[in-house]
Amino acid sequence: MDINAFFAKLDQYFANNRIEEVSPFLCASLEKAKEEEDYGAYISICNEMIGFYRSVSEFKKAFDAAEDVLLLMEELQLDHSEHFATTLLNTATAYRAAGNFKQAYVYYKQALQIYEGLIAPGDYRYAGLYNNMSILLEKMERNEEAINYAEKALSIIETLENGEMETATTLTNLALLYFKVSDYQKAQRLLERALFLFEQKGDVTDAHYSGALAGVGEAYYHMQEYDKALAAYEKALTEVEKHFGKNMSYAVLCENCAAICGILQKMDKQKSYLEEAAHIKEKA
Repeated sequence: MDINAFFAKLDQYFANNRIEEVSPFLCASLEKAKEEEDYGAYISICNEMIGFYRSVSEFKKAFDAAEDVLLLMEELQLDHSEHFATTLLNTATAYRAAGNFKQAYVYYKQALQIYEGLIAPGDYRYAGLYNNMSILLEKMERNEEAINYAEKALSIIETLENGEMETATTLTNLALLYFKVSDYQKAQRLLERALFLFEQKGDVTDAHYSGALAGVGEAYYHMQEYDKALAAYEKALTEVEKHFGKNMSYAVLCENCAAICGILQKMDKQKSYLEEAAHIKEKA
């Protein structure tokens, strides 16, 4: 089976927004790989199925594909390979998306065990796993553990050449975790580092920049520096509109701005922000 042709056609479906054709194509391709006993192609297609069905919230199909391919890889004695770890990661992320956090954690830990037997400490691949585990642990309200994994990811990402944007994004995520444990000063310091890296690009800002700005606004709000909080939130509004348009995140930021305007007795501005938020929500 020509796996490159498979991926090229799959990319075309996504590029042309022909999403309804993806599932039949995946199923037909999987059947062909099975008939040809092309196990490498079969494993690759199953991994694509896990990711696709997760993205469209068809979780039962994602779990079925995961169980199928994991069993096959065990039969092929690939259960201590990096490919097996990658499939475990995909499976864990599907379970996390479905809200089954305990099962997701089991799969992430299993993937980590395999990595530790194969990959040298500090390898970039750990950073992605640590970040995924951090996201999961935050959802499980295990915030201190989430911080620990996010910091491990950051220590690797900071060493990357030309990794400024990824470092800035990780700093932002870590700062938001420190907010959750009420360490606002640590969160602010991390966000200031993130902003510095984002702003080095000048006008060519990253889509995550708005998240860092919103985080700075929250930090200043908790520190009761309301003028600075409003300025950060308003800058975040500009960035969200630039990258995503006036979406629900934009509406939430408008509500944040309105709340601060109320504290600052800027009543006309407060009214304007509330009206904008309501208008966006009505259209949603």
